Amino acid sequence: MNGGQARSIAEIRLGTQSSMTENIVIALIGIIGAVIGSVATVAVQWFNHYMGVQARLEQDRPRKELLEKMLRSPKYPWRKLDTLMHVIGADEETTKRLLLELGARASEDGKSLWSLIERNPLADSQQ
Repeated sequence: MNGGQARSIAEIRLGTQSSMTENIVIALIGIIGAVIGSVATVAVQWFNHYMGVQARLEQDRPRKELLEKMLRSPKYPWRKLDTLMHVIGADEETTKRLLLELGARASEDGKSLWSLIERNPLADSQQ
C-alpha cells in the first residue's frame, strides 16, 4: 500500500468516525429533549393540580365558616341537610364533605339532619 492509499483509507475512517459521532450527538440531543419535555409536562400537570386544590380550598373556606356558624347556633341543635346545602350554595356531596371536615355528623335516625359531634355526641353504645 502506498502513501496515497493509506491517506485515503485514513480519511474514510475519519469520515466514518465523524459521521458516527454526529449521529451519537444527534441521538443524545433527542434524548435530552425528550427528558426535558417529560419533566416539563409533569411539572405543569403538578402545578395545575396544585392551583386547582388551592382554588377549591379558597372556595370552601367561606362555606365552612357559614356551616360552622349555622351548626353552632343555640337555636338549632340539628340542621337539615337541604337547608345547609341551600345556604352555602353547594351540592349534597360537597356539603357532606365540608360537614365532616368540620367535625359534624348525621343523625342516627336516618333523617337528613346534621350537628357538630361536640354538641351531639354519639351514644356510648355506638362509639
